[in-house]
Amino acid sequence: MEDTSPVGLRLTAPDLSTPAFLIDDEKLTANLERAKEKALDLNVTLRPHLKTHKSIAIARRQMVSPEGPATVSTLREARYFAGEGVKDLIYAVGIAPQKLPQVLAIRESGCDLKIILDSVEAAQAVSAFCQKEEADIPVLIEVDCDGHRSGIKPESDRLLDVAEALTDGANLVGVLTHAGASYDVEDLAVIRAAAKAERDGIVLAADRLRDAGYAIDIVSVGSTPTMTYAEDETGITELRAGVYALGDLFMMNLGVVRMDQIAGSVLCTVIGRQEEKGQVIVDAGWLAMSRDRGTARQHCDFGYGLVCDIDGTPLRGCDIRMTGANQEHGIIAAVAGDRLDPADFPIGRRLRILPNHACPTAAPYEKLWLVRDGTVIDELEHVRAW
Repeated sequence: MEDTSPVGLRLTAPDLSTPAFLIDDEKLTANLERAKEKALDLNVTLRPHLKTHKSIAIARRQMVSPEGPATVSTLREARYFAGEGVKDLIYAVGIAPQKLPQVLAIRESGCDLKIILDSVEAAQAVSAFCQKEEADIPVLIEVDCDGHRSGIKPESDRLLDVAEALTDGANLVGVLTHAGASYDVEDLAVIRAAAKAERDGIVLAADRLRDAGYAIDIVSVGSTPTMTYAEDETGITELRAGVYALGDLFMMNLGVVRMDQIAGSVLCTVIGRQEEKGQVIVDAGWLAMSRDRGTARQHCDFGYGLVCDIDGTPLRGCDIRMTGANQEHGIIAAVAGDRLDPADFPIGRRLRILPNHACPTAAPYEKLWLVRDGTVIDELEHVRAW
């Protein structure tokens, strides 16, 4: 059978199919090492979130050991990584009761999979399941430190009510929070304050539970912004973060990563032009880039992505962006200065687009391609769906 692997191909090779998700190996390595060093400096365990790339090859470089710890966002991710030898996982999405048989199966495969919840009703459902199956499932209570999403306020009486409802093998092992408010404001002082609020809130929740007689071994916090700018994590046992591995334009606008640290991009091909409109059409639409327009509410709106040359250098000082997209068509135009010159974009020219949000952009691709110096050096499998 003919070898169709892209490994060894130049990004300009005509037989390299597009759109394709690329990961710059040197930038990835630097991003992973920086997070490990930060965790060491803060004297906490790094429990990376693997949802950005969902690839065991990257996970093994990202985790502090081949067995973890790590974080996942779907049970399919949990099964995949458990099957690859990762033994310590947190499924960091509130548990739906019908998923408990899957949780138990993963645990019985040899993986210490932990779940989270934030209500008495969910705690009772897990307890009833454990009693029926004569099983043990470790549970973390999700704490809301900033009103961003789900969880229980650290000072709420519900915190102790949920702990009391965990019985019959549903074992309370810790508390977990996510400082989503750190994504809301483009101000490093605000991000540092969010990191402090995250720490103070989760430590308060842990102390209240300990005072009530519960053993709280895991005090888990994390987001890429707060991990990057946290100054003191006293009372915290672990940091969770994920998008730092690849970086993206949203994080760049926050000041969390520099443009030259963004490791993920989408390789696409020019397929047409609308000369009277000053537009170029490429074969990467919103399925390839995702429909996440998170930068639209920030100081710099990158549309569906920032257009770069084949080597990853932004064109015309960041003035060329994917301004529109259909399912399989990306529309590229200049947002400042002169219109695009059609002669600069011949049919077949390869471009790279930096994404707004790396996680949903990488998610649909069958394979991820690791690149160095304009050449594919590895083809990475990853898991998709739920």
